[in-house]
Amino acid sequence: AAAAGGGGAVAALWSEVNRCGQNGDFARALKPLNKILQGSREDATALHCKVVCLIQGGSFREALSVINAHAKVLPSDVIAFEKAYCEYRLNRIENALRTIQSAGQQTDKLKELYGQVLYRLERYDDCLATYRDLIRNSQDEYEEERKTNLSAVVAAQSTWERVVPEDLGLREATYELCYNSACALIGQGKLNEAMKKLQKAEGLCRQSLSEDSDVTEEDIEAELAIIHGQMAYIMQLQGRTEDALQLYNQIIKLKPTDVGLLAVIANNIITINKDQNVFDSKKKVKLTNAEGVEHKLSKKQLQAIEFNKALLAMYTNQAEQCRKLAASLQSQSPEHLLPVLIQAAQLCREKQHARAISLLQDFAEQHPASAAQIKLTMAQLKIAQGSVTKACIILRSIEELQHKPGMVSALVTMYSHEEDIDSAIEVFTQAIQWYQQHQASQPESPVHLSLIREAANFKLKHGRKEAAISDLEELWKQNPKDVHTLAQLISAYSLVDPEKAKVLSKHLPSSDTLSLKVDVDALENSHGATYVRKKAGKLSGDSQQKEQGQGDVKKKKKKKKGKLPKNYDPKVTPDPERWLPMRERSYYRGRKKGKKKDQVGKGTQGSITAGSELDASRAASSPPTSPRPGSAAAVSAASNVIPPRHQKPAGAPATKKKQQQKKKKGGKSGW
Repeated sequence: AAAAGGGGAVAALWSEVNRCGQNGDFARALKPLNKILQGSREDATALHCKVVCLIQGGSFREALSVINAHAKVLPSDVIAFEKAYCEYRLNRIENALRTIQSAGQQTDKLKELYGQVLYRLERYDDCLATYRDLIRNSQDEYEEERKTNLSAVVAAQSTWERVVPEDLGLREATYELCYNSACALIGQGKLNEAMKKLQKAEGLCRQSLSEDSDVTEEDIEAELAIIHGQMAYIMQLQGRTEDALQLYNQIIKLKPTDVGLLAVIANNIITINKDQNVFDSKKKVKLTNAEGVEHKLSKKQLQAIEFNKALLAMYTNQAEQCRKLAASLQSQSPEHLLPVLIQAAQLCREKQHARAISLLQDFAEQHPASAAQIKLTMAQLKIAQGSVTKACIILRSIEELQHKPGMVSALVTMYSHEEDIDSAIEVFTQAIQWYQQHQASQPESPVHLSLIREAANFKLKHGRKEAAISDLEELWKQNPKDVHTLAQLISAYSLVDPEKAKVLSKHLPSSDTLSLKVDVDALENSHGATYVRKKAGKLSGDSQQKEQGQGDVKKKKKKKKGKLPKNYDPKVTPDPERWLPMRERSYYRGRKKGKKKDQVGKGTQGSITAGSELDASRAASSPPTSPRPGSAAAVSAASNVIPPRHQKPAGAPATKKKQQQKKKKGGKSGW
């Protein structure tokens, strides 16, 4: 800094400022600068030096206020870089852009800042051109940093704009360049290659930081956190959610200072949890609300976080919060599908399916470009309600999907379920006509021919033989050498016109041309054969005789004649109703009621009816039906005496057999 103003005191103050600047002690330099400005408030050099000292101390807001307060003294050409840099650091990106563009002279440092501003505004094409120009036209110690920034722009294009990056020929000598290259590969879906790049970046980072003796292992792990976070993201994309979750949680335990990294990791954990472990998701969502997150992430990242917040509110039954977040998202991105889908899902959880379908219908009418996806969702809701026919009508209204094989298959299946065969055939016809109109130059399109064949099979299955024959004839004309189609056509004609089928069968190739040269013995003796023929040479003479003898026995066996009843008389014609139960026969008059049977259970309890006898002598003479307690027949040993209730009756089997014989004698024959 040059001395300004007169007098020895002022010169001494400038000497102090100069000494502090050379030592990098910018905070101490502010004191002599303020004394200089007390004597000369409009000293442009002192004001400029003060602004620089404030910026070096991180006081961007105070530096900007000094610039704005002395706008007449500090012209834009002199102070443009400092002003734009303060605005950039205060996240006033649009203001910084205007300041840079209004500067009269575009210096290298302004171009560097311009590239950073364009990156923050996500104007990646302009940013790429700026860094290319800087690398081409400048040679200094910051070349490696410019290349790193250039690779970061390419990675952002690949990730957020799905642009295939061009090979810039950058030598990946640093871990930053390796990391950016890995991010570009993730955007292209090359996950395995990206993982290898990240592993290389991790090795370079450890090697670079371990060379510094002041760097601890904790510092290295903190620097590696962003690389590990990207590794976990690849694992998540590959379906290795457990490994990804473990690595995410390890990074969170390190408590990195980068709020953007923490927000992204917390969001990814929430997506893994989905509707499970909602309490953990509620804790993690707080990390996404940290101060300054909105300045660290891209618009798409912030949008994804807001979507997941709305879904989490839905999963935790916070209906009002879910609606509020979804409505806010829809106002920010009116064309986006997710906000309206979240609102419809919330309405369905509240059993308001009609309102959900109405909401989707309104969105489809207002945004025709997204109508197809919305109508697919509407059809799904109709199917869930059991309105399959209405779902079919919605699906058939999606003109751009009517001819797709998947749509045709879905519609035919649904119409078949509703037994509406005519509508199913109409779906086939419309799809075939579409291919005939739009692929006139390719009449033998595989999809077209496949649809015709499926239509013919469907018609044959549901009895529409003439229509099926028409489709098969068209197929055969397209490819007269197709034996499979010809066989189907002959089979169809055999049901309608056998003579025509005979005529067509002449076109079939001869059996000689169709015969396959197959070695039957080799096939039967192969490793996978289920049946292996035994070789004759291995059988001995005895075994052959034995097998032959068994064969003779089998031949002599005759079928046994059925048994006839004992009272069978061949002269008498059998009763034609003998196979019917007795109660169902025409001559059945009911059972005769016995006297004793009628008297059973009549009278008061304990009373004696007429004709009944209580002769104790008869009861004593009759054999007991079960052994008496303590009888010798029931006891095998004195040490193993079984209580009376647990004893097995000695005469029970014989008694039971006698009772069965008595019942058999009293039964009536069916003859």
